[in-house]
This record gives sequence, C-alpha cells and structure tokens, in this order.
Amino acid sequence: MHSQVREAPRLPILIALSALAVLPINMFVPSLPSIARDFDADFAMVNVAVAGYAVATAVTHLIAGALSDRFGRRPIALVALAIFTIASIGCSLAGSIHTFLLCRLFQATVIAGYAVSLAAIRDTCSNERTASSRIGYVSSAWAVAPMIGPVFGGILDADFGWRASFIAFALLGAGGLCLVALHLPETNHHRSNSTAMQFKGYGDLIGSARFRAYVLCMALSIGTLYVFIGAAPMVAARLGETSTIVLGAYMGMVPAGFMIGSYVVGHAGTRHSATEFILSGRILTCSGLLVGLALLASGVTHPLAFFGPCVTVGLGNGLTMPTANARVLSIHPRLAGTASGLAAALTVTGAGVIAFLSGLVVNASNASIAVPATMLTASLLSLRAAVFTARVESSGERAVQP
Repeated sequence: MHSQVREAPRLPILIALSALAVLPINMFVPSLPSIARDFDADFAMVNVAVAGYAVATAVTHLIAGALSDRFGRRPIALVALAIFTIASIGCSLAGSIHTFLLCRLFQATVIAGYAVSLAAIRDTCSNERTASSRIGYVSSAWAVAPMIGPVFGGILDADFGWRASFIAFALLGAGGLCLVALHLPETNHHRSNSTAMQFKGYGDLIGSARFRAYVLCMALSIGTLYVFIGAAPMVAARLGETSTIVLGAYMGMVPAGFMIGSYVVGHAGTRHSATEFILSGRILTCSGLLVGLALLASGVTHPLAFFGPCVTVGLGNGLTMPTANARVLSIHPRLAGTASGLAAALTVTGAGVIAFLSGLVVNASNASIAVPATMLTASLLSLRAAVFTARVESSGERAVQP
C-alpha cells in the first residue's frame, strides 16, 4: 500500500491531462466560418470537424481504456499525446478540407488522457471515497476547459488566423508529452496477459447490473445537459433575449455550477458515500428544473426563469459524475481502464441519443415549455436510475435491470 501511495500521480498533473483531453472539443469552434472560407467548403462539411470528432472520441474511449489495462497507463497516454500532437500539426498545415478533417479525427486520441487519469486514480486509491474526492477535482477540468477554450480560440483566430489554434494544440500536446514522460508514474502493476482477454472484460462489465445502472444514470444526467446546450438559444429567443453576450453569460452559469459541484465532491468526498452524492445531485437537478418549469408555465418570461433553475443541472452533474465514475471503476478493479473507457463511450452515446430525441419534440414555437419539460423528464429518469443504484449497492447486485 505504501508503494502505491508513493507512486500516485500528483493531482495537478491529472487535472492538466484531463483539461487537455477536453479542450480540443470546442476551442476552435469560433474558427469554423474561417475554415469554411479558406477551403471553399460548405458549412455542413466543415461541421464534420465537430460531429465526426465526437464519434471518434467515443471510439477512442473504448479502445484506450482497455489498452491501458493491457499495456499500462503511461504508454497509452504517451502514444495518445504523440498522435494528437502530430495530428494537430497536420491540421495546421492542411491544404484541403479532406486532409484537415482526417487530421482532426486523429486529434480525438487525446481524450484517452481522461480515461487514463481516472484509471490511475483507481489504481492508487484503495479507499473509494478518496478516489471520489480526487475524481471530483479532476472532473472540474471538464467544466473549466470548455468555458475558456472558445474564448482563447476566438482570440487566436482574430489575431493570427484559424491555423493558430491548431499550432496551439500542437504545443499543448508537446507539453503534455513532456509532462507525462517526466512526471506520470506507471500505476497499473496488474496488467492483463493478452489484448483479446482484455477486451472480453467488456462482457463482464455489461453483465454487471451496477455498471449498467451507473452508466444509465450518467448518460441521462449528461443527456439533460446536452438538451440544454442544444436548445437554450431557442428558449432565450422565445423569451426575448437576443444578445449573444448575455446568452453566453447565462449559459456559462451551468458549467460554473458543475465546477462548484465537483469541488464539493473533491472537498467532502472522503466524508460521504457515493450514493449520498449521486442521490443529492439528482434530487437537486429535478427540484430546480421543476421550479423552472413551474415559473415558465405560470407566465414568467424573464430569461432567468429558465437559466436560473438550470444552474442545478451543473450542480447536480458535478455531484453525480465524479462519484458515479468512482463506483464504475471499483466494480472490477483490474478492469479500471476498460470500465472508464466503456462507461465514457456509453455515456456520451446515450446522451447524444437523448439530445437527438429531444430535437423531435422541441421547436422554436414551444421551446420555452418543451425544453425544460424534456430536461426534467431526462432528469427524473436519471433519478430513478440513481435510486436503482442505491438498491443494487445495498442488495449486493441482487436486482434486475431498471
């Protein structure tokens, strides 16, 4: 146990690795029009850099997590960052839209840094509450990076052109390589014997009622957030708010809430159980959205009637995600990387499906009611999944699938 403590990666390194994993998702988004003009491509083609990247990250999650169980956390992080750095250079030098998009898809390997960080925490924390606390701090990077990324990318695009963002990615990737090479110790000392056997771990995880319940809870929680991100501008327009600056400030309240929730888990994670945090997060979100829906249904038209209660989505997810991830990683400790990657892939995919389904019922004319109602529905389902996880934990996984 003492050697594990000495070999535990320093928390700032894991936070930096996780921030770098999420930063490329949207930092360059302000440059999309410039990229379209430069390559004389239609916007739908350029948008593959966003949608295609999301698919590539899901695939990377699946592969990288399992490979880190087979070959170790450190080698996978090094390979992922090397590919990301080379791909970023390729994006910055691309002479055609097809070359750019191909390199952009390879940038998705950087997401492996998040799976590796979570698995490294599980490797070195024998106490699950301590793991939840550390994951809470690491998860805060997922709120901070998307908040500052587009601002940084917009400044680079305005001053130096769109290629500057990808040069910045290459520099960050090179910095991440040095950080991992010099300061990330190997934490996986119980590697599997074959890659084929490692990938069979997917079946063991899927067969676990606890794993399915936690992933369902996380997918519905993130799905609630995805509905908000996609439809909030329509609600704002419906309520009379047209200023993009004010809209950005309102939308930024939700990731700020996630930061606070994650910090609470990091600060108090050793004193409370995962079940307490998860149930509290789900109840908080459902209560806030119910208040918001009631305000809007009663005729209140100020944008804060919608955006104010939506802060509980960020707060609730901040309480839920780190602790649910900690529980997922503890189901089969020797499959920590596989569990991290599989859970992340299923969570993102499930959340995307929820966002797609919401698009079938939400439109510009009904947004002010339909959006909070859809979010509340997804959140109530996530609460049901959370209650199920509590039952499964108390009964030793002696329950049926929800």
